[in-house]
Amino acid sequence: MKMLDNIFLGTSGWLYKDWIGPFYNLKEKSFLRYYSKFFKTVEIDSTFYSFPSEKVVVSWIKNTPIEFIFTAKMPKEITHAKNLDVKKISEKINSFVERLSPLISSNKLSCILIQFPPTFKLNIKGLEEFLSILPYNIKYAVEFRDLSWIKNETFNLLEKYNVAYTIVDEPLLPSDVIVTSDIAYIRWHGRGEKPWYNYRYNTEELNVWIPKIQEVSKSVKVVYGYFNNHFHGYAVENCLQMLEMLGIINDEQKKLKKKIEDYKIRIEKEKTTLKTFFEYESFNDLELLLTNFINENRMIRAKEIKNDEIKNVRITNDLLEAEIRKYKIVIDMKNKIITHNCADWQKLINEKKFCKHIGKLFLYLKTKHSLSILKDLYNNVDSWKFIYNN
Repeated sequence: MKMLDNIFLGTSGWLYKDWIGPFYNLKEKSFLRYYSKFFKTVEIDSTFYSFPSEKVVVSWIKNTPIEFIFTAKMPKEITHAKNLDVKKISEKINSFVERLSPLISSNKLSCILIQFPPTFKLNIKGLEEFLSILPYNIKYAVEFRDLSWIKNETFNLLEKYNVAYTIVDEPLLPSDVIVTSDIAYIRWHGRGEKPWYNYRYNTEELNVWIPKIQEVSKSVKVVYGYFNNHFHGYAVENCLQMLEMLGIINDEQKKLKKKIEDYKIRIEKEKTTLKTFFEYESFNDLELLLTNFINENRMIRAKEIKNDEIKNVRITNDLLEAEIRKYKIVIDMKNKIITHNCADWQKLINEKKFCKHIGKLFLYLKTKHSLSILKDLYNNVDSWKFIYNN
């Protein structure tokens, strides 16, 4: 089969706890560096939840080969803004693009993915106002989450601004291959129920996509495709299978595919699960266990906080209190309550995720003490309350 060198396939995100075992080694110093040995692109998922710091963006560059390509999701505070008021979000868009400038200047950012919420219904005028304020020096792809957008007037507008319609494989929208730009953007979400992403594609389901990808690659400069079914390493496995079916898998990828297959056979024989493997290994590794509660960006910022910025630490059998940069943290182990008062924490409490201050506190405490609390959180997260108290 002719080499299809304009096809870039990867996964949506790379930092997932249950990829340890089937894909990553436990002590891998940089998961991104390891990932980029096997794939030539990745979709940055973390930018959907928060703006990345300059150090984080620079680390993405340092930990990948020069030819490695990123795409990035636009932050939800932009795409999910009420009524998509362009006057209110234009500054944020420019700020986000500015944060990504090291990637742009090093030619490592190929596209920004704009994923709108399901509540954003057909509004051609509003969409055009939004597209008209996007910085012109970057390519974009738009992903809709509501059927009302699947109309010719939508596709014509995207063509006008040379913005790619995101082709999807998911339960709600059709998997129609529609090209509106000089690039194509495909996302495989999975076909599960709760959630969609906890899904492993079989070879028959993947095979349907081969002629679609081959055909679309003839009409665009580049095809970008990302597997978002990240549970249990399914995204990595399915991506490798797709590369093999397309006839563009290399020797290192073949070895990795065999490794994943052998791993799953061994796990099945041992009557255990991928999650069990992670739990067993991570419960003795503080930073790994922390990844359940804090994203990469906040973890880096947590490590930047100096130990001498932590004041008034008081620990009893059931209570932990501390101050970090004048912010107060109280962890009540008996009643399973964490109280804190920084603005970032207030945004995260519904997701039950940590801000940099909470992350730093767990890194600062004795490992045995931190692991004890984190294990309880991991096993009983629904019983814990995260409270903002100013």
